[in-house]
Amino acid sequence: MSTICQLETGSAPKCPNGNMNNNNSARSSRVGSATVTSTDPDTDREQEEEQAQRFGWHRCQPQWLQRFCTAKWALFWLCWGGALQGLIVNGLVNVNISTIERRFGLRSRQTGLVASGYDLASFVCLVPVTYYGGRKGASKPCFIAIGLLLMGLGSLIFSLPHFLVGSYRATIAEANICEWDGLANQTTMQSEQELELELDELELGESLTWTVWLFFGAQLLHGAGASPLFTLGVTYLDENVSTKMSSVYLGIYYTMAIIGPAIGYVLGGQLLLIYTDFVNVNAADLSLTSDSKVWIGAWWIGFVFAAMICCLIAIPIFGYPKSLPGAQKLQLAKISEAHTKKPKLDEGPERMEQQRRRLGELPQAILALFKNPTFFFLNLAGATEGMVIAGFAAFLPKQIENQFGISPVISALLMGLITVPAGGGGTFLGGYLVKKLNLACGGIIKVCLLATVVATFFTSSFLVSCPNASFAGVTVPYVPAAQVSSGRVWELEAPCNVNCGCSRGNYDPICGADGVIYYSPCFAGCGQEQQLDTLKTYNNCSCIVESLIQPAATNVMCESKCQSLPYFIGLCFLLMLFTFLATMPALSATLRCVQDEQRSFALGLQWIKVRLMGTIPAPLIFGALIDESCILWHESCDDQAGGACLVYDNFYISRYMWLLALIGKICSVLFFLGAWWFYVPPSESPHIKKDAEM
Repeated sequence: MSTICQLETGSAPKCPNGNMNNNNSARSSRVGSATVTSTDPDTDREQEEEQAQRFGWHRCQPQWLQRFCTAKWALFWLCWGGALQGLIVNGLVNVNISTIERRFGLRSRQTGLVASGYDLASFVCLVPVTYYGGRKGASKPCFIAIGLLLMGLGSLIFSLPHFLVGSYRATIAEANICEWDGLANQTTMQSEQELELELDELELGESLTWTVWLFFGAQLLHGAGASPLFTLGVTYLDENVSTKMSSVYLGIYYTMAIIGPAIGYVLGGQLLLIYTDFVNVNAADLSLTSDSKVWIGAWWIGFVFAAMICCLIAIPIFGYPKSLPGAQKLQLAKISEAHTKKPKLDEGPERMEQQRRRLGELPQAILALFKNPTFFFLNLAGATEGMVIAGFAAFLPKQIENQFGISPVISALLMGLITVPAGGGGTFLGGYLVKKLNLACGGIIKVCLLATVVATFFTSSFLVSCPNASFAGVTVPYVPAAQVSSGRVWELEAPCNVNCGCSRGNYDPICGADGVIYYSPCFAGCGQEQQLDTLKTYNNCSCIVESLIQPAATNVMCESKCQSLPYFIGLCFLLMLFTFLATMPALSATLRCVQDEQRSFALGLQWIKVRLMGTIPAPLIFGALIDESCILWHESCDDQAGGACLVYDNFYISRYMWLLALIGKICSVLFFLGAWWFYVPPSESPHIKKDAEM
């Protein structure tokens, strides 16, 4: 009642409280006057529109919450959603790839399948999500919030393998040193080691390979949940801000999506400093530190917290209306820059309107978009860029770790330090340039082309590599050389450890005083072990020339002598900067080269092509090539499926990464060139002259 009374103008008296008859009299006495009442159809329509643009949940729409019903606050919550997606999928998952491989005995091919699960689910969900979520009357925030809940569920499932398998056992010290007490003791020791090997192989080869499918299912939920974020979320922002500010808003949105992985790298790396079973096991009792090759960090903690945060962020996003107040006026003020064919004589306004109506049918909508050559080439460029980014996101931390001989914690920290300024800064800078230069579609594509050409030259960063680490029996022969027979130089077994009966299933690398890595104290021929807090030292090692000053070996990583890491980081920073500099302009060009009513669906189709041709096969291709560069596998009872790689060939792993990056970038340059060449701007666009001057 009070709402009706407040709509009346002039000096009309206010309605008395609780008197419905007086209200009816007031409305009937003013028929034909200038007073606006609730019986006016226009007023009813305005009231309905105003009610539909209020922030809240169903009937809970208090007035104090309406301050959040703005584009800036919508951007704030969507940025959190985008950052969470990057933190989980491109941060926590990728930084823990090598740890998960060691913990569950998986190969890079299998973890590549896990990484592809995200893009596979996105590929399946993008068409229905963008088509139905992009229709008039559909609530884009509702789709996005449901997606966040699915991402939270996926993160929770991703952490389940930690709780479903037994406690992690790094090594058994009593069975991992060399004993020289005669044949009887040797036989007993070998029997114990064979039993231990059988237990290890049963755990790694048979019991834990099923975790691949649990990880894969979690990634499917991640992909399904993230599919509305960068399709419907992008169009929701674009529809509710002006054309000039759209690139800035989207630049901030995508910058947060890039910062998310950086936070995931840093956070995940710090969590790896905590022992995985810290609740039940004290790592100090096992004499393990994070510098040990068999150390497994608490990879699962980040996913549990991410699941809870996803559910919390979904709550405010559920409250946003289908469109924000003032969005309709902004849409009317926008000028279309869609790619235009040369008009035919019989194509009048009525015929174009009929064609636009027919786009409501899904097959014809797809065909209409694929007939747009600019959109088509931009999709191909996005696919090749997505292949490079997805492959490096999954395996670049692992390559840095193995190439330069550093721990997963330091590798994760370096990736975070690179990603924040380079990835986030490049994304924001690209959106800012579009706004600052007031570029039209043709000029935007030129920016993408120029940035990609520069990035192609910096793919040479992957040519910076280090020589292989000295690993006894794998990359260097055992010493002293007098004890090494010619037929056993490049094998783990040598005359200095042949009588020890060592087990390959018990991988516990140590660093000798000679700077050489040994598979285990047993393979180094060490007969004496001493524990000093979290450090283990070994002496009486028959395969190591001992020093009188220091112990023969310790259970820490050997320090790499390679000094190329700063050069690699610098070049990789520039490569990432110019790669992400093109992402926001490419997105803006995609939104501008299609009709307004096609934007949500166009982004969905673009993401489908990006996933189908880029991000889905990328982890599989990168993982297979990385496996090809492996020179020492951990043995398992299942030779085809089990066992993680222990040592990689640095030369081949760097060359494979460089070739994939170079081929991807060259293809992107050609596709951006095609998008610019075939673009035909509409004749009424005010930016044609500006594009011609660039």
